[in-house]
Amino acid sequence: MLPLVENYRFSRRSDTTRSFKEPMTRPTISIVTPSYQQAAYLETAIRSVLNQDYPALEYFVMDGASSDGSVEIIQKYENQLSGWISEKDGGQADAINKGFSCCSGDIFGWINSDDFYLRKSFSAVADFFASHPDVDLVYGDVLSLDGSNKLLNVMHYKDYDLTDLMTFRIIGQPAVFFRRRAWEEAGGLDLNYHYLLDHHLWLRIASRGKIAYQHNLWAVARFYAEAKNRAHAAEFGKEAFRLAEWMKTDALLKKTYQQKQRRILGGANWLDANYLSNGDMAWKALSRYWDAFCLFPGRVLEDHRRLALTLLMTAAPQKAATLYEKKTAKRLEQMKTCQAILDEELKHLS
Repeated sequence: MLPLVENYRFSRRSDTTRSFKEPMTRPTISIVTPSYQQAAYLETAIRSVLNQDYPALEYFVMDGASSDGSVEIIQKYENQLSGWISEKDGGQADAINKGFSCCSGDIFGWINSDDFYLRKSFSAVADFFASHPDVDLVYGDVLSLDGSNKLLNVMHYKDYDLTDLMTFRIIGQPAVFFRRRAWEEAGGLDLNYHYLLDHHLWLRIASRGKIAYQHNLWAVARFYAEAKNRAHAAEFGKEAFRLAEWMKTDALLKKTYQQKQRRILGGANWLDANYLSNGDMAWKALSRYWDAFCLFPGRVLEDHRRLALTLLMTAAPQKAATLYEKKTAKRLEQMKTCQAILDEELKHLS
């Protein structure tokens, strides 16, 4: 049961969708931004939502009682928001659940305060859902950058199904959108998860309906030392194993779990290894890579470059760092088009 808005002190406009001269015949897209102590990035996230060329937009910002100037940033845009709040909450999942409990749109999505959307994404999402009434969730590609706005990678995905998600094929949360009914049927976010809370939701949606992939760039995600994906790298694997245990008993997933148990556990070990490696915990990562290989060798072999780098990290950390920098530079040279897109987007949002 999601919380009712009446339980919270909330600043909300009486008209929750944006006002345009043209009639609003398109479905309303409802976006929530959860935030806590993210003043350095929050304004970019807000502007990336408000600058979309989409008429029927509902937008709520849920701040967890920040004291770093975030509230002043939100107030700067409050006349363009459907509503906002700044008070202590139970974490990211709680803030998002709270936000969506206020929403009336047909399509939902959330953008964390250190990520942002690319322009025209909402129109593309609405068009896709209009032409695919059988799809409950759609995801696109994501640019990744560091805390200083330097491009790191382009995260391209594939057409995944429920089994892929169960084996921990991860999709980029900032570029995920889903129908309101899918959110309601899945029951929202589980407050007991803090790191793979999004993947838990995708599994519940995919077990009840259809998901789809669009090979288009829709959002940007930041990876930096203080970000959850780096600062708490070891916690992601722990939640992956918890998710595997949950799948074992879930009424909609347990049959597939029994059939794919080795692949699922191999995927959990692989995800743990990948995060540990990115978190500079090379020896622990190698142990998990070995466990993953014993269960699901194909998954580890797909990631052979990261495995080789992790091996080098244990033997010669400085050489590994130098090699990583060279590989990154080469990759970025091949992604000049994406860098140009990113530069243009940041210019537009400044």
